[in-house]
Amino acid sequence: MIKHLKPAIILFVLLTLLTGVIYPAVVTGLAQLLFPTQANGSLMTDSHGKVTGSALIGQPFNNPSYFWGRPSATSPFPYNASASSGSNLGPTNPALIDGIKARLQTLKDNDPDNKAPVPVDLLTASASGLDPHISPAAADYQINRVAKSRNLKPKVLHALINANTQSRQWGFLGEPRVNVLALNLALEAYATKQ
Repeated sequence: MIKHLKPAIILFVLLTLLTGVIYPAVVTGLAQLLFPTQANGSLMTDSHGKVTGSALIGQPFNNPSYFWGRPSATSPFPYNASASSGSNLGPTNPALIDGIKARLQTLKDNDPDNKAPVPVDLLTASASGLDPHISPAAADYQINRVAKSRNLKPKVLHALINANTQSRQWGFLGEPRVNVLALNLALEAYATKQ
């Protein structure tokens, strides 16, 4: 029995060292060397160097003087990264319809003069419930509200949106998008300079 147990224990120890210590250390080291920003969570900082969030996870903005992101379907609170999921509500589900009506009313209440059609990404949550991006159309839709709230000219906000619009990945994948946290940080930096 010892004859069979000894090689099994040696193999167990070697594989534990290889897969549990050496491999993770090499992968972590390479990630830190080659992709340090991504390996550390793609963290974003404000103009004072304070970490404000991740470029990969949306945040709840509901103050009229900021651009708002997509709704989140995570629970027990919005943009909960440990509970990433969609709502799984079908298009005819009354709860989904009521949620969209409530979001639409919130947008209209905060910008009653805006008669433009509301972009769908301001009304519906993404599949993960964590999407940090909105379409350029969704950002443009919010310009009047943010401009009035901050007493800024709309052309300033257009310029900030354009500067923070990311194009399609590799020129053909996905759609142009705006990271809401990056846009709001740029808005804060602009307001600080004024």
